[in-house]
Amino acid sequence: MAASYKSGVNDAEDEMTTGLPLPAYLATRYADWRTTRFAAASGLYRQLADEGQHPRAMVISCCDSRVQATTFFGTDPGEFFIHRNIANLVPPYDLAGHHHGTPAAVEYAVCVLEVSHIIILGHSSCGGVNGCYQMCAGKSPELDSDTSFVGRWLDILRPAYQRVAGKGSADEQIAALEKEGIIMSMENLMGFPFVRDATEAGNLTIHGLWNDIGDGALLYFNGKTFAPVLAED
Repeated sequence: MAASYKSGVNDAEDEMTTGLPLPAYLATRYADWRTTRFAAASGLYRQLADEGQHPRAMVISCCDSRVQATTFFGTDPGEFFIHRNIANLVPPYDLAGHHHGTPAAVEYAVCVLEVSHIIILGHSSCGGVNGCYQMCAGKSPELDSDTSFVGRWLDILRPAYQRVAGKGSADEQIAALEKEGIIMSMENLMGFPFVRDATEAGNLTIHGLWNDIGDGALLYFNGKTFAPVLAED
């Protein structure tokens, strides 16, 4: 049994309202996983614990709960190194900047784990992309506020907005921005010296994917446009 941990929080402080047991439905699902899927793959988990992780690919995907790369690729634990953020963005290379979470994950994946592939995974009906469009179009002052963490993160996507602004209806521009954001993030990745070095050495490939949540289609960026991964899509 795992040892319990007692935090160093002063007992005299107000009782925390965040230190609560899991909701019952999550505890029930965990119990089911532990006795079924974990038990069936216990050897794999022991190997991962003893030998560490050696993922073949990094996936940078949106925080959206509807998009699960491990589900539609059918991967086992240890295969994907996954980083999630709003709108699956990679900021430009800038050591003096403020957005270091995603660059840190990319650096770890490339320089330490030595992954062979980085996948930028976008999707349809992305709330983050829609928010960026509304902000850039002057329709979302709350995101334009200096106090908005989401807005300041979505500033990364502004250059992609400029590429689609005024081209078609609002819905068409938002749909195009979902894909332009993927392309922009791929371009930004190549601005990281260690990413560029790994790709030029033939040790790393960069991929852009877009998932249609409603019908399950998966498109990839082929250098010019987004094409179906499967012919039937």
